[in-house]
Amino acid sequence: MNDIVIIALTGLTTGITTVLFGFGGGFVVVPFVYQLLRRQPELTGNAMHIAVATSTAVMIFNAGWVSYQNWRAGKLSSQTLFPLLWFIAIGAFVGSWLAGIMSEGFVRALFILYMLVTIGDCLLRKGFFSDSAPRRLSSFMVTGGGIAIGMIAALLGVGGSVMTVPLLRRHGYAMRDCISVANPLSLPVALCGTVTYAVIGWQCIPVSGFIGFISLKILGLLILSGWAGIVFSRRVIPAIPDIWHARIYVLLLCLVFVVMLL
Repeated sequence: MNDIVIIALTGLTTGITTVLFGFGGGFVVVPFVYQLLRRQPELTGNAMHIAVATSTAVMIFNAGWVSYQNWRAGKLSSQTLFPLLWFIAIGAFVGSWLAGIMSEGFVRALFILYMLVTIGDCLLRKGFFSDSAPRRLSSFMVTGGGIAIGMIAALLGVGGSVMTVPLLRRHGYAMRDCISVANPLSLPVALCGTVTYAVIGWQCIPVSGFIGFISLKILGLLILSGWAGIVFSRRVIPAIPDIWHARIYVLLLCLVFVVMLL
């Protein structure tokens, strides 16, 4: 019963952070699901793979629904979204394949390292907390950056928001615009990752209720509670000033890093 409550609260938080910060699932789901699964002897050896796989599946629903709502409201910029979307999809395919051949401990270490680098980049490099006029992404940033974002995001099950938001922020975009674009940019990562983890994890888990590495029970709970979090965010939480939006974004990254490290 306690596990169900924890998963439901995690899903609720995921829905809220999807709307406010573009976190489709990974940075909230992975640490908590990983800790829960480590307590189950039959799943301990695959705890990180299950957490990452289930996280990518959750992103399809959370990021997909929020992206649809933003599209209906006219908040998506096709000029910013394309062609970055296609290169992220290419990287996501590569990252999902690499995740299948890497060890449990190595994926966890990469997750922690990735969090540390991202936080340091936001805090130490100029541009994330300052305002400037929006600038177009260079061709190299679209191609090379897009592939790198997709590959790392799919490998670690974190979606692309934690890389696309800082990238766009440094090119002068407001936080609300960065986050609106971050959700649809997470979709190719989620789709590629979900299919890949379902295939490479087929019959690897010795208990029922799994499609590959994806836990159907946890996925269902996260989707339902995540939807509640999305509705709550849109109806209750007021707009956040841009500078505080950026500060809270980095603070959340720090909290998840500490949880995963400990």
